[in-house]
Amino acid sequence: MMRTGTFATIAVLLGAAGFLLPQVVANPYYFYAGYVVLQYIVIATGWNILGGYAGYINFGTSAFFGAGVYTSAYLMQAFEAPLVVQIVAAALVGVALGVATGYLTLRIQGVYFSIATLALVVVLETVVHNTEALGGASGLTTIGPPPPAWFKGQTQYVFCVMLVLALLAVVIARWIETSWLGRGFRAIRASEPAAESCGVPTLRMKLIACAISGGIIAAAGAPYPSYAYHVEPVSAFGLLIALNALAMPLIGGTRSWMGPVIGAVLLGTIQQVATVTISSEYNILAVGLLLIAFVVAAPEGLLGLLSAVRGGVRWSAKPARKPA
Repeated sequence: MMRTGTFATIAVLLGAAGFLLPQVVANPYYFYAGYVVLQYIVIATGWNILGGYAGYINFGTSAFFGAGVYTSAYLMQAFEAPLVVQIVAAALVGVALGVATGYLTLRIQGVYFSIATLALVVVLETVVHNTEALGGASGLTTIGPPPPAWFKGQTQYVFCVMLVLALLAVVIARWIETSWLGRGFRAIRASEPAAESCGVPTLRMKLIACAISGGIIAAAGAPYPSYAYHVEPVSAFGLLIALNALAMPLIGGTRSWMGPVIGAVLLGTIQQVATVTISSEYNILAVGLLLIAFVVAAPEGLLGLLSAVRGGVRWSAKPARKPA
């Protein structure tokens, strides 16, 4: 486990470097691609709080992301709210949606819970399709106010905003992992009946996990209208978002805050490179095949594979006992 002082130093240095980048890098494409990678760090980290720490696999990630996108877009269009207000409002909507969804579905487990979360995507997308105030099927055009002069462009500005969100999400995930919440979540993942028999308030803990996870994922969607200038249901509630949210923590490792970050950086970077050469359909296929490969070859992700390799090296390095 990385020490707190080291972790804080790295976080501050990364944040400072990100805010200096617009002054150093002129090509906006790097910020355009970097925004997507950072966005998936937030989404994967939020997903892992419920799916990794507590062991409840959520297929409805795009429902929370889409809720954040449309909350932000509506506030921008109707009230010209600043981006920070949009992010806070989107996070609150995600928390409320997580609590409501959790209260209705967390009494069921396994595949039944996963199917219930998948149904949430269909429900919210149908609501948006039939709500004129949200643009319906054609979506909303979202053009926000000009960014501060320091950032030299809208893409650079939302990149820095997403960097702050990514750092906050990772800080929250790391705190949860080392706190009483993390211990409770791990107990539920190991054996929910045993945890409950030992006095762990399992339903309350699961609702907390749903609320935090939903709030982080919805916050990840809030800057999207300022980034894309147009939102519509197909992209906001897209399959690729849910698939990446599942794949990235599994590739990196679900038992630590570092796993989703590693998976998001690796898979997100590969996707951004591949986007200029292959279609989005093949992109989804590539993610699916990569996910299958990791589930078969490294079910504990890269961090689990690294721990296994280290353990094997230590074991093999022990001297053999001499015969008596």
